[in-house]
This record gives sequence, structure tokens and C-alpha cells, in this order.
Amino acid sequence: MASSTRRITSGMFLCVTILLAPATVIFGTTRGITAIAGVKVGNHSLTDRPTGCTVILVESGATAAVDVRGASPGTREIALLDPTNIGVQRAHAVVLAGGSAFGLAAADGTMRYLSERGIGVQTRNGAVPIVPAAILYDLDIGDPTIRPTADCGYQAAVGAHDRGIDEGNVGAGAGATVGKLAGISHAMKGGLGSALAELPNGIQIAALMVTNAVGDIIDPGTGKIIAGARTDDGLKFIDVRTLIRNGTNATPPRAQNTTIGVVVTNVAMTVAELSVVARMAHDGLARAIWPAHTPADGDTIFALSTGTHAATGHLLNIGALAADVTAEAVVRGVSAATSIPGYPAAVDLEETTR
Repeated sequence: MASSTRRITSGMFLCVTILLAPATVIFGTTRGITAIAGVKVGNHSLTDRPTGCTVILVESGATAAVDVRGASPGTREIALLDPTNIGVQRAHAVVLAGGSAFGLAAADGTMRYLSERGIGVQTRNGAVPIVPAAILYDLDIGDPTIRPTADCGYQAAVGAHDRGIDEGNVGAGAGATVGKLAGISHAMKGGLGSALAELPNGIQIAALMVTNAVGDIIDPGTGKIIAGARTDDGLKFIDVRTLIRNGTNATPPRAQNTTIGVVVTNVAMTVAELSVVARMAHDGLARAIWPAHTPADGDTIFALSTGTHAATGHLLNIGALAADVTAEAVVRGVSAATSIPGYPAAVDLEETTR
């Protein structure tokens, strides 16, 4: 569990200074999205491959929306989150998984966990849990017949807690990789990360991201690559920004990537408002991943509101900060990752270039 904290002064957030009172925005990264009351996170990793799944539990229910920007998504139950579909606009969990489309089965296990506890939309025949899900492709890692199942989703839900976030090679991030525009042999390890912004008036916005991007990972604060496509000797970055800007035709692994995640706020919001937050959160992916939202990625971000804070009129602010925590979560997840066979981690390349 990471322990660092980054502070960004209000001068960098003009909208915060004007509307929410001058203060420092604190990215408290030890707790991530679990700092928001009512949110638990559980991971289940299948270390024999590796792969796994991550469950974000909101057992009291949360207003939910989604925005899909990648051209190769794998999702479940997202039609329910359309603002025009007014029948059910709340979710009780979100499942993120590896295993490509096979991994969507993990949501069945999380549904079983919730159903056993009577959690869900109450009907004449019992509770029906609403569990949207998104997957990433990691079948190139290890034995592709090992993939998340319903049991994976159940075990992740059983282990869910609100005591902080494990980052890096856990859950859906266990087999995540990045930097594949020069071929899989030049790629590096991706991972799971989370970040939280807390404001003085009690508003919270947090993100949990699993980064399995085809592109390079950029630290928005410095503009430097922290993980991505490597040179033939494996010791430096190719920098795909330069590659593409010089006219080189990139040929990524088709539909074998994707960054998926969740942003959560404690502010009461409608589905339409959360749809805007999810859309703005994708700006964070564009800051931390180059390129993002490609034909080979299925980038998908869910947005949840627990509704425990009654603030109104802060949609712009929350959307802007959602992008910040999304970018921070991407950087944290990749920075916390450790190497697996064939895929060095950011910390490994950092050590070779000191």
C-alpha cells in the first residue's frame, strides 16, 4: 500500500479558488477511493498466470454513469447507466477484470455475493444486484486458459474493505502491460492505482484506474515518460510521440489493450451530471497516456456518486478534479508495478538510467 501524498496549490485550480474557497487540494493516496464512505475495494489475483479482477463495492447503492472512449471496449450492463434509461440508475458494485471477454464472468460472482446479502434492486422475487463491468485484454501473459471466473469476482467481493488500496500488480492489474506500439517484446508492466482529492468543504473525488494501455505512460507534472515502448536494448524509451510525429506508421496489437476504471464522488449528482464527470475524467487518461483512446484500446470510465454530500453547483469543479485524480491514478499504478517475465516495470528502467 503506497504512502506518498502530493499537494497541489489552489492556484493551479482556478475554479476551486473561486467557487470552493482558497485552499490546498490534497491528493491523499494511501486510501484512494476507499476514503469515500460506503466504498470498498477488493482484489483477487490469479498468480499462476497472472491475471485477476477488482471489485468496487457500494453496497448501499450509488448513482452511476459511464463513458467509453476507446474503440475496442469490453463491457457489461452499461446500457442501464444511460441517462435516458430511467428504470435503474444505481449500481451496487463495479467489476474490473483481466481475461478479455472471458473476464466479464467475474461480475456473476460479485452478483452472487450481493444477492446472498439481500443487496440490490428490491423486487417481488428478491434483490437483483446491479453490477456493471469492464475488461482488459491480458491473454498474452502466461497461460491464456487461466482467466477470471465468477469465483474470482466472488472472492474479490468477500475480501473487499475500506482500509486503503493495494497498487501495482493486483487484481485486474496483475497482467496489465503498457507501451506496445513498437511490439509486445518492447512493452512494460502496467498496473492498478488510485488517487483521492479532498477539499476543505468535505467534497471528495477519487479514481481507481487499471492501466493496460497500448501507449506510453507520461507523468503530467514533468512530461517525462515513466513507462512505455523500449529500445531494442531494453534500456531506454523509444518515445512513441516522436515516432508518430515523424510519420512512422504504428501497428499496435489489435484490440489487446485498454485502460479501465472508476471515479467516485461523495457529492449527490444525477446520472446526467455523472455522465459529464465520466467524460471529463477521460481527460486524465489523455494527460497520462500517449496516445489514449486509440482503435486498439477500449478505454472505459465509470462514475459513481454516493450522495452523502449535499453540495450543489459544483459539476465543473468535480469534473476537472476527476481528470486530475484519473491521471494521478494511472501514474501511481504504473509506478507501483513490479516486473513479470518479459515485462520490466517502471522502477526497473529507472534503476538502469540513474
